[in-house]
Amino acid sequence: MRKNILGISAFYHDSAAAIIVDNNIIAAAQEERFTRIKHDKNFPTNSIKYCLKEANLNLEDIDNIVFYEKPFIKFERLLETYIYYSPKGLESYLTAIPVWLKEKMFQKKLIKDELIKLSNLSKKSLPKVLFTEHHMAHAASAFYPSPFNKAAILCIDGVGEWTTTSVWLGENNKITPCWQIDFPHSLGLLYSAFTYYIGFKVNSGEYKLMGLAPYGKPKYVDTILENLLDLKEDGTFKINMKYFNYCTGLTMTNKKFNQLFGEPPRNPESPLTQKHMDIAHSIQQVTEKIILMLVKTIKKETKAEYLCLAGGVALNCVANGKILEQSGFKDIWIQPAAGDAGGALGAALVVQYQYYNTERKVDGINDLMKGSYLGPKYSKENIKKYLNSIDANYKEYNDNELYSKLSDLLDDGNIIGWFHGRMEFGPRALGGRSIIGDPRNAKMQSIMNLKIKYRESFRPFAPSVISEKVNDYFELKKPSPYMLLVAPVKKELQIETTSQQKKLFGIEKLNIQRSTIPAITHVDYSARVQTVHKETNQKYYDLIKKFEEKTGCGVIVNTSFNIRGEPIVNTPADAFNCFMGTEMDYLVLENFVLCKSKQNKDLIDKLYIEKFELD
Repeated sequence: MRKNILGISAFYHDSAAAIIVDNNIIAAAQEERFTRIKHDKNFPTNSIKYCLKEANLNLEDIDNIVFYEKPFIKFERLLETYIYYSPKGLESYLTAIPVWLKEKMFQKKLIKDELIKLSNLSKKSLPKVLFTEHHMAHAASAFYPSPFNKAAILCIDGVGEWTTTSVWLGENNKITPCWQIDFPHSLGLLYSAFTYYIGFKVNSGEYKLMGLAPYGKPKYVDTILENLLDLKEDGTFKINMKYFNYCTGLTMTNKKFNQLFGEPPRNPESPLTQKHMDIAHSIQQVTEKIILMLVKTIKKETKAEYLCLAGGVALNCVANGKILEQSGFKDIWIQPAAGDAGGALGAALVVQYQYYNTERKVDGINDLMKGSYLGPKYSKENIKKYLNSIDANYKEYNDNELYSKLSDLLDDGNIIGWFHGRMEFGPRALGGRSIIGDPRNAKMQSIMNLKIKYRESFRPFAPSVISEKVNDYFELKKPSPYMLLVAPVKKELQIETTSQQKKLFGIEKLNIQRSTIPAITHVDYSARVQTVHKETNQKYYDLIKKFEEKTGCGVIVNTSFNIRGEPIVNTPADAFNCFMGTEMDYLVLENFVLCKSKQNKDLIDKLYIEKFELD
């Protein structure tokens, strides 16, 4: 029996909506892409409207709306925590409780009120609203779209209602809980505490910490393990809360933590020191150690051959690479929207399979995420109308002409904004909304970071490689379509550092050319790999193939189409504004190519907003 299910995540960070129709994932998108507010936590009105339009449905056609967690259990945790730590945390308590009493305690009503606004339905006419637990939504998002019929599931994040780490067994259409670790003992919050201490923003800067780690040395591993953690042989752990403030305070760490590492938290805009890099390397190594201990325990306990991952910590692609290499599982699958946004999809999947007991069909090879290209797309007619309306200078090419033209431009060192097809769901740009460049250009990383992304110079870029050539460039024997695995660059492509270069420290290492594809080779000779598949993104695949025919290199640089502090672009107007506001050389909107030097200079200081029809 056909079911139309709408999943929602909201009110904490990265709100999103996802829709399933007749057991098929039709659409999913984060609210930030529409509102242009990074990590927007508000009710995902725009995302819901998009999902309904993509599915060609009205709200009254939906059978169930499901929210990705249970607010009352979360409120219970909040109250119990404040009571346990009282009288500490009064300021935090007085900040949080009024919001809960006014809004979050009554989320079912709030959700219904918002749905009425966007649909004009009466309360009685609304579809039934259901709630699932946070980690069950994560587990569902990890297992159900995976290609596996049976798999262990590991979910690690900051905290859901109570759970911070959970283990499940997925088989056929059921997911069964095995065991969990509860708040305040959280690997996600431990990593976020160090993110805060190094001066990056919690819930968005964790990947910066991961990118900084290779510049340092693991000098503080023993300090962390001996003081901050009680780590058991099976990977389970307890956090020493004497050093942390996240239970009751408005900061992540406290004075005792500062004393342990000899200084206060770094001011976000102050220089990064070698010590900061060493601390980053140390917490990354500790995180990898704990995750590997956990997955080896899970393998032993479940005897499963495959592993699925979700939760914010599953975005730690360095740790994922180690799991693939060392865990003993035959293969792993990671939900590309592993954080809270993916909870919207997971919630819908829980209802699809657990509530309705729907049969699940997998082939053991292909997942059901459609390359994660689940967001809006825009027609050529729509884009052309927009470009004409703002008097932009552009030229239209057919596909073959386009790939040849762009290959030449990339080979000449140009940086190109690439806007094609449906927008990606999740935090990674995968060739739908990407900025691309030539990986052979030794200056490409610094140019992209400083002139395009306006971000820290140490941040690495990812390679997009045509799927069948991945093993020509990287020590990776499996597809990585979602850019969630780090692998070493092939030895034969690496350039050995000199004895003088080996003496360099920290950011000094940045300018050393380490391979024949230096723009995507990190200081430890690794890369965060995306394999591009013609089955899910034919046009991006064909572009890279043409670049390979011209240059002999089947790899291009791929970074997300946005600048620091802004969400990835959604509409052609977003893309044009980003193009004009940076030192990008060219913009490609489907088959239309815009050259920066040919644009009217009066366009640079203006923002052009257009209401696009979703195709």
